[in-house]
Amino acid sequence: MIKHKLAAQLYTLRNEVKKDFPTVLRELKTMGWEAVQIDGLHGYAAADIAAVMKELGLQTAGMHVGLNRMQTDLDAVLEEARLFNTRDFICHSLPDELMNPEGYASVRRVLHEVAAKVSGRGFRVGYHNHDFEFQTFIEGKFALEYVLDDPTIYPEIDTYWVKKADQDPLSFIQKYPFRMPILHLKDMTVDGRKYFAEVGTGLIDFAPILKWGLHNGVEWFAVEQDYCPGNPMDSLALSLSNLLALEEAIG
Repeated sequence: MIKHKLAAQLYTLRNEVKKDFPTVLRELKTMGWEAVQIDGLHGYAAADIAAVMKELGLQTAGMHVGLNRMQTDLDAVLEEARLFNTRDFICHSLPDELMNPEGYASVRRVLHEVAAKVSGRGFRVGYHNHDFEFQTFIEGKFALEYVLDDPTIYPEIDTYWVKKADQDPLSFIQKYPFRMPILHLKDMTVDGRKYFAEVGTGLIDFAPILKWGLHNGVEWFAVEQDYCPGNPMDSLALSLSNLLALEEAIG
């Protein structure tokens, strides 16, 4: 069942989490989510949040971690991963000064070095894309492809940002069978604004994406909506409902 592979990316609820992290987790569990993806702790202790998740039976679909923190605070990152019982920590974005050929080369090198330190201990290092990696070419390919050419770096492809870059999400993820533990599901509005939308309400056809993921090693489908038109909880509820309705379509 796809339900057991769906996770709510907590960046969607960043403002709510800052106010009351445990209550947000309880509401997500009640809504029907079985996992969350960590995106910062907002002043809360990792052990305390992990305890709440354990109490609720919520699993962890990886953690988003900044590149600098991977370099300067790796021991703490690994301890958080252990507490949250996840193998995956993913570079979630890049500063502007790295969005050039030299910058992407350094990013690939740093991620490779971190992966070399942690892979023997059971951890996986990933990279989450936006659309800007499609704006730079290196060695005749998109910067994103260049970074992910290193087999020690696990892709976390985001469907919305691929679409925003005028690429086809399904075709792009098909480059990475059995290399992508986590896939980001995010939709795009149909009104021409190319803005964030609840999954199942926009331009992206998710049924073949889900089907491909289920047959090609995707362990978690993380749902993220950077900005919501109203209450982010309502947006996540709609995305969850629409995804569960696709169960029959994906077989």
